[in-house]
Amino acid sequence: MKNFILLLLLAIFLSPAYGQLKVKATCNAFVVDLLNGKVNDVRPDFTGAQIKAKFPCFTSEEPETSKCGGVINYKDRDLKFFTGRDYVEIGPTFKGTLSIPLMGSKRGSLFKYLGNPKMKDANWDAFETQYGTLILYYNAASKVNLIRFSTKTMDVIQLCE
Repeated sequence: MKNFILLLLLAIFLSPAYGQLKVKATCNAFVVDLLNGKVNDVRPDFTGAQIKAKFPCFTSEEPETSKCGGVINYKDRDLKFFTGRDYVEIGPTFKGTLSIPLMGSKRGSLFKYLGNPKMKDANWDAFETQYGTLILYYNAASKVNLIRFSTKTMDVIQLCE
């Protein structure tokens, strides 16, 4: 009887050791080209399947039927693709490289990179680009703390707020 109980306990404790190994998806470093509207050659108007094929390391996903029309989130890198609305959002803790060092830049110092904004508000500026729209959001210190870019023009873009 003691041998049976010992064998049973041994089987219980050793069973996790034979578990299935899973490979975690990895992605290359994100390089955002703000002048051409791409993340590692992926445009904001790519489908969710195209984005996930290029960047399989996403942390969460919302379906196209969700409130925001589909979101592929890379939370550990502070980057989101809004697939139903064709724009990319880059947060203040973005881990990657920006072609133009906009994050943390002072509001009045961006003319040399982007020219004059086409639209302005107290907390954001929107710039017309060759690919669509670039929107910069500012914190209380008037420094860039959020970047959104889209293949859509300013008159048709729909942001998820």
